[in-house]
Amino acid sequence: MFCLERRLMRAQPTFFSRWFSGSVLALLLCLMMLPAQAQSKAPDQTPEQLIRTSIDDLMGKIEGRRSYFSEHISELESLVNDSLKDVADFRYIGASVMGRYFRNATPAQRSRFVDTFRQTLIDTYAKGLVTFDYREVRVLDKQQESRQADQASVDMEVVANDGTVYPVSYSLRLDDGQWKVVNVIVNGINLGLTFRNQFDQAMRDNGRDYDATIDNWSPDVDVTDEGKGA
Repeated sequence: MFCLERRLMRAQPTFFSRWFSGSVLALLLCLMMLPAQAQSKAPDQTPEQLIRTSIDDLMGKIEGRRSYFSEHISELESLVNDSLKDVADFRYIGASVMGRYFRNATPAQRSRFVDTFRQTLIDTYAKGLVTFDYREVRVLDKQQESRQADQASVDMEVVANDGTVYPVSYSLRLDDGQWKVVNVIVNGINLGLTFRNQFDQAMRDNGRDYDATIDNWSPDVDVTDEGKGA
């Protein structure tokens, strides 16, 4: 049995191939559904509880208002941005994506990449929310036990309209008493590693020009089975 099952409007059979391919939306599938958590030394919720309760929160604000938000996309982007605050450790993610290039980047370039990365996710996710739907999102009842107290993973499944199941696994770390998402694996594809490889290639293509790479940052991810075999 699954403890959480959200049934939404009917989805296009190619939902994931159209939504994720050529975007970084996979990273935010449920990441932005997590509400800001007050800073404290002891988290009020486990990572699993946080994700379970948070999905209902954002979806409840969007259901029945898709047409409205499609015409007021900036309002949806603001809603997504609010949901994202204090949840994702974007400085950690940004440093990981930049990889070996992080050390030689200036503080301004590091900060600008984090801002660019974050805004790209917000824009892409907001547009996806009003363009496509999926049939079910469910948090698995049985979760893996973490080997370390400050690290955790939460497994979910997203079911497309044609019945295709896409496994999603979130990696979280405990930072100053707050759980934050630092990576996502969708349909077996490690997005953090994928973005790092793409940043490395972009730096090569741009002759190690940090500013050009950041200005033109537009990662490409396909988490469909076709994309995995490419």
